[in-house]
Amino acid sequence: MKLHLKVWRQEHSTSKGFMADYEVDGVSAHMSFLEMLDLLNERLIQKGERVIEFDHDCREGICGTCGMMINGRAHGPLSGTTTCQLHMRTFKDGETIYIEPFRAAAFPILRDLKIDRSAFDHIIQSGGYISASTGQAPEANGILIAHETTEAAFDAAACIGCGACVATCKNSSAALFTAAKVSHLVLLPQGKPESSGRVIKMVNAMEKEGFGHCSNTEACEVECPQEISVLHIARMNAEYNKALIMNK
Repeated sequence: MKLHLKVWRQEHSTSKGFMADYEVDGVSAHMSFLEMLDLLNERLIQKGERVIEFDHDCREGICGTCGMMINGRAHGPLSGTTTCQLHMRTFKDGETIYIEPFRAAAFPILRDLKIDRSAFDHIIQSGGYISASTGQAPEANGILIAHETTEAAFDAAACIGCGACVATCKNSSAALFTAAKVSHLVLLPQGKPESSGRVIKMVNAMEKEGFGHCSNTEACEVECPQEISVLHIARMNAEYNKALIMNK
């Protein structure tokens, strides 16, 4: 395959960026999208040019660091798929592909396709944890939890924090991310004692980081590679309102 790439290049967070044109041939349909970028970078190195910088780690759809906008969509054209799990057979020979970083005020661009997602870390640090005594782990069957509850909690906990929900929301809202982290803890008995304080802290942290409000378009669920349901946002809102009443 031969592809025409238009890639966002930006030297650092305060410099002016631009779309650079590249042609890459010899691309295998079996390559992942990141392997295709690796191939391009190898050729840039051979020419003595600066490589295109992008985030990646596990390349197994687990870590959430590989997110980028591909032809205007977070993680590319396939639903339920991270960028690293997107394969080049999805594209056609001779196709032009636009590649840009996730864009949001809370996700400043570091260089090229790399962004700073530390705003997500700050939300987690504000309350996305439980207080637990150290020592031997409790017996697994010591706390009885309904199957439906555990499944709902695991569905929320599947969030990998990639930021696609923020990048695709017209208001750059982190409501789906925050709701997933709130939801999976509040559903389980271990998270209930701190539930009221947690949701207030995390929602306040989300707003402090500069994320927008939920626009209710549900675009976040569409682009989420783990297909996290927007129903978790409804649960977070209910928990937030309940916490405000309880803490009056």
